[in-house]
Amino acid sequence: MAYSQPFPLAQAKAAQQHQPTYGPDLAVRLICPDCRDPNPNIIEEFGSGDLVCGSCGLVLGDRVVDTRSEWRTFANDEGDDPSRVGAASDPLMEGIEQLDTVISFRDGGSGIARELQRAASRSQSSRSERNILTAFRDISSWCDQFSLPKTISDIAKQLYKRSDEEKLLRGKPLDAVIAACIFIACRQAHVPRTFREICTLTHVSKKVLGQCYKALEQAFNLSPGATHNSNSSSTPTGPENLLVRYCNHLDLPANVQTICSDIIVTARKYGIADGRSPVSIAGGAIYFTCLLLGKSKSVRDISAVAGVSEGTIKLVYRLYYAEKEKLVNQEWIDEGKADMNRLPYDSTK
Repeated sequence: MAYSQPFPLAQAKAAQQHQPTYGPDLAVRLICPDCRDPNPNIIEEFGSGDLVCGSCGLVLGDRVVDTRSEWRTFANDEGDDPSRVGAASDPLMEGIEQLDTVISFRDGGSGIARELQRAASRSQSSRSERNILTAFRDISSWCDQFSLPKTISDIAKQLYKRSDEEKLLRGKPLDAVIAACIFIACRQAHVPRTFREICTLTHVSKKVLGQCYKALEQAFNLSPGATHNSNSSSTPTGPENLLVRYCNHLDLPANVQTICSDIIVTARKYGIADGRSPVSIAGGAIYFTCLLLGKSKSVRDISAVAGVSEGTIKLVYRLYYAEKEKLVNQEWIDEGKADMNRLPYDSTK
């Protein structure tokens, strides 16, 4: 039977006269109520779940929870093994076995490993479940390579699982379906990536990626740029949404991005450079803004970051230069930030 008070308080003989009321009493120690040893030796018996005094054997408490690891470790280091048996369960793989058994191929040339691998493959889950596991691993790997947050990875997994359950893209390559899911997830999470960037990452042709993207967009009734938890539609991803990454890669200050975004919005208002791709407009606007503000960035550097040709950037620049009076705010000139005399005339065709 457990003691009613396992650790009675043994007060010190001489109490402090000016002890602060807000601080702990460091003179109080926990002792065994039987032997009254000032330095008690309390032992935790995890086998029986008791707290026992090591000096007299009195049981001081019962039902002790064992917080140590639930298995033995044979590591060279001392102490318990802090590792656990796998990651947290994924709710997207409900009903799918998430722990794999890998059989080594080293068997000394006896051929036993090959037979065991065949037996294990036959006993594993169905082909569709194996495809889902493979697709989820590829999505996580590609998102990590592309420095995308886990939110986009989860959205892409949800899109792929729905497309697999409804057999929307039967016969399409697995890489193309995964690439389309990642592209749509980036649009929904407002982290836009261009077709060219997704194709470079996944090595999928632009034609096949476009086919898978259109099929998923029509099947799920997705509006470009809409959030994954909202039914309201929004405008498609514009070039101003690409400026953050491009300006960061070019090491441009924050005011360049702000002014460049205002120039793009004003150009759209007047219909300047309409019909051009967002990537081309973003590259040309950055080049126009850098010259306007006196920032030294060459067309080659902007072309390498934006992924468009130098001729395309200069073409957008010429369209902006022809309407520079409409695009440049007079306040920028009055504040000394901008100077239209820095804009050179580009007569190349």
